[in-house]
Amino acid sequence: MKISEAMTAPPVTVAPDVRLAEAARRMAEAAVGSVLVVDDEGALLGIVTDRDIALRGLGGGLGQDAEVRAVMSDRVVTVDAGDDLQAAYRAFSRTGVRRLPVLELGRVTGVLTVDDLFLDVFRRLGDLLGPLARTVLQEPSGPDSAGGAPHAL
Repeated sequence: MKISEAMTAPPVTVAPDVRLAEAARRMAEAAVGSVLVVDDEGALLGIVTDRDIALRGLGGGLGQDAEVRAVMSDRVVTVDAGDDLQAAYRAFSRTGVRRLPVLELGRVTGVLTVDDLFLDVFRRLGDLLGPLARTVLQEPSGPDSAGGAPHAL
């Protein structure tokens, strides 16, 4: 599976001069925990999380009118939309981040989160266990069924 198939798109983006209050409002409206900071051409400049706003921003003495550039992380781990999902698993494991901006031809096209990978894992488990569950449900079991003793898995 490709990263582009599991990512959330389009991502929530802001310009670096957007105020913290506006960034927080956009996160709340979209029910996300981060916004990507991009320039006029859509190139990634950084990321701001709800935690950045709370701790670096308001907790650090900045008001809600401070710009996101004051709290954004500009060293951002990214993945490419065309990469296999295993590249994202490796990036998450290697870095410990919870969100990966997804790029295509150098431009932001989405965000992949740890939660997105959980959904992938659950889908794969369902694919694996579905046929097994159907088989188990169709097999007779118990001492009175044909074949004697219950079937052990």
